Amino acid sequence: MSGRRPYTARMPVEQRRTQLLDAALRIIADEGYRAVSIDRVARELDVTRPVVYNVFDGLDALLKALLERQEQRVVQQLLTTISTEVDLLDPAAYLRRTITALATMVTADPLTWKPIFLISVEAPEIVRKRIDRNRDVVRERIQTIVEMSVAGRKPKPDVDPAVIAHSLIAIGEYFGRLLLTDPGAVDVERLASTVTALFEPVNRSAHA
Repeated sequence: MSGRRPYTARMPVEQRRTQLLDAALRIIADEGYRAVSIDRVARELDVTRPVVYNVFDGLDALLKALLERQEQRVVQQLLTTISTEVDLLDPAAYLRRTITALATMVTADPLTWKPIFLISVEAPEIVRKRIDRNRDVVRERIQTIVEMSVAGRKPKPDVDPAVIAHSLIAIGEYFGRLLLTDPGAVDVERLASTVTALFEPVNRSAHA
């Protein structure tokens, strides 16, 4: 009996492209960036190397396409969840809702968030730089929201929106990692209530 690999059915290029990117993402999420290769992606899908090369010139092209797709997906998810449509009369409720929504976002799409929250030194420099850049985008969004929440309040709370934004990013990244590695250790409702209480001066100012 021949050991020849069974014939790989043809599929539209865009569908195959998505399939290959999804396979690479699974490998990265489960085994890290070092595990990714053209051979490994082909084995993941039980196809031949030419099937992969028919869509991507090589591993660099595949990883670049994956990075661009995931970056767009991550930024869209984050900026949609961290809305600037803040109820200035009740920022505490807004913060609780947003934290809960962010936790749901991470647990619902672990393949997207594992390579970000669980990133290691083995990740390519371009990946680490993109993550840093996107972190700054989210931090600036949070800082803007805080500024909106305290603007015009009397008495104005003695807080620094930049410090609050950096603090919320650090808290979010820590608990994002925990949600992916030990979700049972995170009580999302208690987390949301506690973080809201930490920023009580801002919350109180809304009702002054």
